[in-house]
Amino acid sequence: MKKQVSLALVAALATMSLAACGSSSSTATTAAATEAATEAATEVAAEETEASETEAAEETEAETETEAADAGEETELIVFAAASMTETLTEIADLYKEVAPNVTLTFNFDSSGTLKTQIQEGADCDIFISAGQKQMNQLDKDASADVNTEGLDFVDGATRIDLLENRVTLCTPEGNPGGVESFDDLADKLANSDILLAMGNSDVPVGQYTQKILAYYGLDEEELASAGKITYGTNVKEVTTQVTEASVDCGVVYCTDAYSAGLTPVDYATAEMCGQVIYPAAVLNVSASPDAAAAFLEYLTGADAMAVFESVGFAPVE
Repeated sequence: MKKQVSLALVAALATMSLAACGSSSSTATTAAATEAATEAATEVAAEETEASETEAAEETEAETETEAADAGEETELIVFAAASMTETLTEIADLYKEVAPNVTLTFNFDSSGTLKTQIQEGADCDIFISAGQKQMNQLDKDASADVNTEGLDFVDGATRIDLLENRVTLCTPEGNPGGVESFDDLADKLANSDILLAMGNSDVPVGQYTQKILAYYGLDEEELASAGKITYGTNVKEVTTQVTEASVDCGVVYCTDAYSAGLTPVDYATAEMCGQVIYPAAVLNVSASPDAAAAFLEYLTGADAMAVFESVGFAPVE
């Protein structure tokens, strides 16, 4: 169709050129007009050829991309996640293999503070799931400058979500040798008797929540630590281990970690004590596979993944 229109245009140009010459025009003038029409035809034909070649190339590229998708190219996603998600994400990875068999999930579990530092220092990472908003905010350019003090820009803000809610719990070793019955009781015993509490370091979320609980009861953490009443863990798993091994009288951990370790919480912290325990998640803007990462993050919000999370004490964020 395009060729017919072009040929018609050329013919029209030729006719107009000849008409312009008139019957009395010289042969040279007629030849010039004919040459001009021929040049116009050549230019149109060249443009058509270029357009056809471009269109063919685009179709070939689209077909190649479709074939690659159908073939299921192997993709590795590196997920940095809070240590408290170790069991659940490992189980979810097996489920996701059925949904996306071409995607390999590689996890790095540690304290959110450590993960944040690794990302900042250039570690390969596609998705970050933190146990606290602070660590995510420290990497998010849209967060307050009071939190993101270094102006870091690693978070794809369009993908950031509040994925889960956890609960801060007080747990004791089997038999409860220290007789710690509640957070109120913990505060009283820390102030008046010799018990040993395990808590997370100040750079990890579980430690920060514990600090808020101590402040809620008007307790001086530094003074208690100096008196030998507090011991620390670099992440929540270390705190949980100290409790299960009965090397302490009690410890503050997440509900999910208590469940995984077979511990029965003696009390649960209220929002008034330490606020909500929200786990934000986001694809990083340094991801090598942002589309695949976004697809997995979306899967984590679905019914199958959420059932795994809820089975150990997590809850969707209301």
